[in-house]
Amino acid sequence: METLNNKLRKTEIRKSKKHNTANGAVIEVAQDVTGIIEQNKQEYNNSSTTWGEDVFDNKIASIPFTVIDSLNQKGIMRGFHVLDMPKFKAWLNDPDNRFFRTKQGRV
Repeated sequence: METLNNKLRKTEIRKSKKHNTANGAVIEVAQDVTGIIEQNKQEYNNSSTTWGEDVFDNKIASIPFTVIDSLNQKGIMRGFHVLDMPKFKAWLNDPDNRFFRTKQGRV
């Protein structure tokens, strides 16, 4: 039987492809976020707007790696650390990003 660690090593989270252009190389990065968004919808619909006593009751979002990459490029995050909390909160509250939310209400 294959171990969980071996399965995770074989799992492709992000796909990248190099494109050579007249202006140099361009790296395209893609990720299938369907599973993350479906899970987020379920968690969002089952959540409340109140804060829980347990830290795990207060999860507000599940953000795919490719989106984290974008937030890093915008200077909102560095790695998985939030650098600009007001901009991060605005991003989380933006209706265009609602599919990444797992908890109702505003941040």
